[in-house]
Amino acid sequence: MDEQAVAAQEDSAVTDAATVPPAPPAAKKTAARPRASKASTASPRAASKSPAKDLRILEQPGFVLHSWPYKETSLIIDVLTRDHGRIALVAKGAKRPHSQLRSVLQTFQPLQLGWTGKGEIRTLTTADWVGGMLPLEKSALLCGFYLNELLVKFLMRDEAHPELFDLYVSTLNQLAHDEPATIVLRRFELALLRESGLLGDLTRCTQQRERVQAEQFYVLDPERGPRPAMSADSVPRVSGKTLLAMQRGDYTEQSTQLQSKLLMRFLLAHHLHGAALNTRQILIDLQNL
Repeated sequence: MDEQAVAAQEDSAVTDAATVPPAPPAAKKTAARPRASKASTASPRAASKSPAKDLRILEQPGFVLHSWPYKETSLIIDVLTRDHGRIALVAKGAKRPHSQLRSVLQTFQPLQLGWTGKGEIRTLTTADWVGGMLPLEKSALLCGFYLNELLVKFLMRDEAHPELFDLYVSTLNQLAHDEPATIVLRRFELALLRESGLLGDLTRCTQQRERVQAEQFYVLDPERGPRPAMSADSVPRVSGKTLLAMQRGDYTEQSTQLQSKLLMRFLLAHHLHGAALNTRQILIDLQNL
């Protein structure tokens, strides 16, 4: 399958992922952090810059973001890994009735992955279920698909984001333990934009080159950062207090939750250039997130 076909399929990340068979039984409530990976090549950073080099990676912590059929018996899986970022792998024979991969390659389940090959799509060699995380259910499951859709749309391939990977694990655990989605999702959205290089310091006003003042109102220019709000602005206005709270990761006040929701919706829409987020619209309709 050529690269254009792979790219086309990625746009349906969440919808198709929802059809994956049920995950293996959950283990203990205490989250288990996957082991560090082993590789027979140079550092992960060097690997991300040279995807054409033939690699053999072992025991890499990762999660399936999305999968789709490939030929008669195989799958292409889009995975997020700690040390190699987002990559595409072909799982040969994964669709066969008795394949052990059928029950392992599930979304929201921590895995240890191994692969080899070069180019845009590499070959999966091993996939082991780690366990130790509660399954997502009901609205938390939909929130998980939303996270996966964001990652597929915003992350470039072969760019490592270990801190974002750890935040993804933490976010899944928080959703599984019924922590408020309105707060959990805002923190993840903000971190994703920062990791993607699309958002800077929320506490510095770019025009005046001074610190944001809590009592004033601002608009956040997606390309330049905060500036004082004007009466003619048609984009969301947020208080300096909200920007300072978001920078700290503090979403306890209702005003911060409301203003940050509108602000992040605006920023995501801007950077997606009009592309729809399927799960975002469902979440808005069902929960007004």
